[in-house]
Amino acid sequence: MSAAFRPLGEEELYRGSLVTLARAGFEAPDGRRFSREIVHHPGAVVVVAVEGGDSAWLVRQFRAPIGAELLELPAGKRDVDGEAPLDTARRELEEEVGMRAARWRELARFYNSPGYCDELSYLFLAEGLSPCHASPQGVEEAHMATETVALAEVPRLVAEGAITDAKTILGLCLARSVLTSTG
Repeated sequence: MSAAFRPLGEEELYRGSLVTLARAGFEAPDGRRFSREIVHHPGAVVVVAVEGGDSAWLVRQFRAPIGAELLELPAGKRDVDGEAPLDTARRELEEEVGMRAARWRELARFYNSPGYCDELSYLFLAEGLSPCHASPQGVEEAHMATETVALAEVPRLVAEGAITDAKTILGLCLARSVLTSTG
């Protein structure tokens, strides 16, 4: 936040199992006061698990807010106190895809919707995959399917609307770029 804007405090409006909604007050550089509704989120991890250097594992799962299934990278919220983002990413890859990775690299950190939410996501590239037991958590994960997508097909899949999830588009594009420049 710019040093010229000053936070004045927050009022909690709602606390759920995942997010908290608050009304926050601020003072602008010119002295005007204003408020914004802010969703506080514990953050998330996203994993681009690459198989053979040319395809990535994705999950197809139901997303209640849009009432439809999305094709996405494995991901999950940082809901274990004190757990490092990389440990969360390892856990999510095992739970959702049933894979472990020998090599991990952080590709990026990004805010999903900073206009109203403080969720910070950590994006990892996972390589050197080996199968393990998957342990889906929750109703949606119990019914999701896994599939691989060729990295070369990503631009077409995005253009056709087969992949519409922002974290997945970002992750697959960054992974393609990194793997093309180093591979």
